[in-house]
Parts: sequence; C-alpha cells; structure tokens
Amino acid sequence: MSVMEKLPGLREITGNIPEEFHEAVNEKKKCRLHNRVFESDHYRKIRILYYDGGPNTQVFNSLLYPRYCHDLPVLGIDFLAFGKKKHLTVMDFQPLHEGGSPHAFDFEPSLRSIKSRYPELGGRMSTKFYDETQFFSPEMLFARFEDPSIVSDKLLPAFKEYLASHIGMVKGDRPNPEVEGKMRERQREYDIYSAERDPATGMFAGMFGKEWADNFVYDHLFELSRQ
Repeated sequence: MSVMEKLPGLREITGNIPEEFHEAVNEKKKCRLHNRVFESDHYRKIRILYYDGGPNTQVFNSLLYPRYCHDLPVLGIDFLAFGKKKHLTVMDFQPLHEGGSPHAFDFEPSLRSIKSRYPELGGRMSTKFYDETQFFSPEMLFARFEDPSIVSDKLLPAFKEYLASHIGMVKGDRPNPEVEGKMRERQREYDIYSAERDPATGMFAGMFGKEWADNFVYDHLFELSRQ
C-alpha cells in the first residue's frame, strides 16, 4: 500500500463490486478472505486478495492490469504458505501477446538483472495447472522452499524490485489509443485462461461453497461476465 499510494490518481473502487466479495468468513473452519480493488491513472484494475486460513494456509494474490492504451504485460503475484515450512512463490510480468511477440517495451533484460540476484527464486513451474509457454515470461520468479528466512531475505526485496519495475514501465509508457482494442482482447484471453485453471477455485468452494466460489472467480477475480 505504501508503494501504491504514490500512484497518480489512485482510487479505491472496492465499493463497485458486490459486497459479498469484499470479505468471506467461515467461522467453523476458521478462515477468512479479504479483498480490495483499486484503479489509477495508469492501471485500470489493481486487485489485492488475502486469504487467512490460520497456520495451515496463508495466501496473498494480486493482479495489476495496465489500462488498455498501454501495450504492456499484466503483473501477477501469488505468495502462498502451507504450514510453517512449505512456501510457494509466483511473480511475473505476464506477456499477453501470442507466439512471443514483443510488447511496446522489452522488459525481460531488467527482470533478468533482478532475478539473477535471487537464485533461490529461479525455479521452474510444473504443468499441473498452467502452461508456462502461455502468459508467462522466462523471467518469472518461481520457487518452492521450506526455509522461512527466504521470505524476508529474498522474496520481499525481489517483490519490491519487480513491483517498482512494473510501475516504472507503465508510468513511462506513452498511451497509444491504437492498441486499445487488441489489449482489451488479450487481457480478456488472459482472464479466461486464468479462470479456467485457477486452483484456488476448489479451495474457495471448500470453504465458502461452490456457488460463491464460481461467482467470485468468474464474476469478480476475472470479471468475465462483465467483459
């Protein structure tokens, strides 16, 4: 939030989504979900979600979508902790073009420089849920680890650098109305791909009910009913 508050024109728009999606609680299973949404002059949507399942499960998930006039990747973030030892980290500038076509800015060299300083976060993603050749870059931060010190010593600084890099890239890009149609289409394709594969849907269904989970994922997380 301290970084986001510096974004030009930052506005919270959580009130624009159904109240049932602001927060969900299961007292019996001792878990809760908290969700906030923002927009700014450069980002059409910044979604921040935290799932608190007690000591067994902690999840931070966020997506930052540039406005359609920016031919740039989405910033995707997933940090998960299961118990006190199992951690999973995914963070990437997620390219939207097919076939490796470049965006308006070649972001990979700057990410490669950051990633090289954190070899603990340079793993490979499995193909169980996602295909890393679609909507993922070669410079994705990915790791499974058990040492909790990696969170503060490696993950936190890498997260800050990736976030600052994405914000700097978007703020430095000149809006181009000619790309709006294409970027609207590709962001929707990204949402469809993500919604169909998101493993969190099953977890939400188990905690808050299948109907709520489906509506939350398809109508809010990825807004497919409104696009």
